[in-house]
This record gives sequence, C-alpha cells and structure tokens, in this order.
Amino acid sequence: MNTDGTDAVTGHRPLVAILSGAGISTDSGIPDYRGPAGVWRTDPDAEKLVTYSYYMSDPEIRRRSWRMRLEGPALRARPNAAHEAVVRLERSGVPVRVITQNVDGLHQMAGMPDRKVLELHGTARAVVCTGCHARSEMAKALDRVRAGVEDPACDRCGGILKSATVMFGEALDPMVLAEAVAIAKACEVFVAVGTSLQVQPAASLAEIAAEHGARLVIVNAEPTPYDRLADRVVREPIGRALPALLEELAEGRAEDWAEG
Repeated sequence: MNTDGTDAVTGHRPLVAILSGAGISTDSGIPDYRGPAGVWRTDPDAEKLVTYSYYMSDPEIRRRSWRMRLEGPALRARPNAAHEAVVRLERSGVPVRVITQNVDGLHQMAGMPDRKVLELHGTARAVVCTGCHARSEMAKALDRVRAGVEDPACDRCGGILKSATVMFGEALDPMVLAEAVAIAKACEVFVAVGTSLQVQPAASLAEIAAEHGARLVIVNAEPTPYDRLADRVVREPIGRALPALLEELAEGRAEDWAEG
C-alpha cells in the first residue's frame, strides 16, 4: 500500500462503509439508548414516546414527545471529533459511505455529502404528516410548540405530525435498507462504531459485510453479538479511537490489523 491508502500496483482505494450508532454522538451531548446509562435503562417509559402505536393513539404521549423534542439536545448538538474524522477520511479520497442509525444529522453537519449518508432510521430534523405525508422542517413545528401549540397538526390536512424518524413499530424504508445491504456487500472495510449491534436489521449489516470478505472493525464500549467476526475490536473512547483508526485507513495500514 502507498501512504495515501491506494494499492501500490493498481492505485485502488478500498470502499469503506461506516455504520454509526448512538455512541458516536454521545460526545456531542446526545445520550445513547442501550448503554449502561442509556435512556431506556434510566427511563424505560421514555420508549413509549418513540413507539408508533402509543404516539398515534395517545394525545398525552404526543404532547410529551413534542416537549422532548423541544427540550432535548439533538437539534442543538454539534459534530464532534469522531464525525469530523469520517469527513477527513472521505476528503482524503478514500471512498466512504456512512450508514447511520442516528437521526441527528451530525454526519452531514460535519461535512459529509448527503448522497454519501444513509439514514436508516430517518431524521429528527424534519416532520411528516401521518395523513397526507407532507414533509416540512422540524424547526417550524417546534416554533409552534414554543408558541403554545402542544400537539401541532398538519397545516395542510389537519393530520397528526410526527418526526421524520422510524419509530418503534414502523418498518425501515425498503429502498434505504436495500442500498445499505448493497454497500455492506460491496465494501472492503466495514467499521461499526458506537452501536450495540442489537437492533435488526441494521445489526446484520456487519455480518453481511464479513460474509462478503470485508475487514470488520467494531468500535464500541460494550461487547456486541458480532465481536467474534471482527478483525479488530476497539473498546477505547470513540472520540479518540475513531480518528486514529480512520487515519490508519487513510494511510493504507488496515492490513496490519489483528483481532483484539
């Protein structure tokens, strides 16, 4: 390998797929969900706020959900060192595709092109009407909440508004999932970062990549079900570990990786 990550003979740069979960955004002030201090462990009832059946049937759940969106850190968060490291790798000329389970938009805010980011679970930066499917900006809906509208309805049809995220009980967009599977099959390096690899079908992408010959790297504080398949498992803090790891990739040093 050359120092720029290309093959010394062919000039080939390996396709790198990065699957990011909540852990990549904790340094931006957004709590994770399933970690030791995760949202679901500290407040199990909070899961109802992002469960489609509860949201659609209970106006009080919707009011609490809107307050959570208004008061929560997601829309005020800024990219951190890990997001920026992904952008540096992409700008170095290495082909990079991000598949994210996050809805915070921080990869794009850091500078990743929209077309290179697949948001498996949608985005919290937009809202969608459950009736007419009209889509609009989350910021405008939150302005209405600030003005005293506790459960804002669709301006077009009066239907129930929800964040443009995939709630529990909703299916992933099949086109987005199919593209994610295609990337997992085609990549030569697959980095799963900040994800427990417990939520399907996103978690299975790691196995798909490994089965198709990709080097699998897992960067996560806690063990995952796919550690046994990994060429390398990193338990160090993501804000320090991922930039170092991606620098190795940019320099073509992935061949030196060993499990552990």
